[in-house]
Amino acid sequence: MKKRGLLGLCATALVALAGPAFAADDDAAQGKAAFTKCAICHQVGPNAKTLVGPELNGIVGRKAGVVAGYNYSAGMKELDEKGYVWTEENLDKWVADPKALLPNSPMALAFPGIKDAEERARIISYLKTFPE
Repeated sequence: MKKRGLLGLCATALVALAGPAFAADDDAAQGKAAFTKCAICHQVGPNAKTLVGPELNGIVGRKAGVVAGYNYSAGMKELDEKGYVWTEENLDKWVADPKALLPNSPMALAFPGIKDAEERARIISYLKTFPE
């Protein structure tokens, strides 16, 4: 009986320790599905190319407006000059409401934003799986 109790305790501890990793993987998987809203204009992955918007590999932690060969809006170029970085928090704000940051940018004019905070968090988790 003691072995079974100890084994059960160990299994519970293992699940508790692994839980956050599984949750992050689950968020990224759900983020992949939610990213379809973004994939109309953006790509990620080994063969990602610039479409209407720049490819997003390595976006988390990257300076704004720096993808080579992409013709950024004047507002995005200003963010680049100011050293604006796409932190998770800044990406969350941008995806929630692009007009709040750059009202006249192409994305703000074409994309209303994603109001659901959990959905935005999942998309950002998914984007984090694509380093530069």
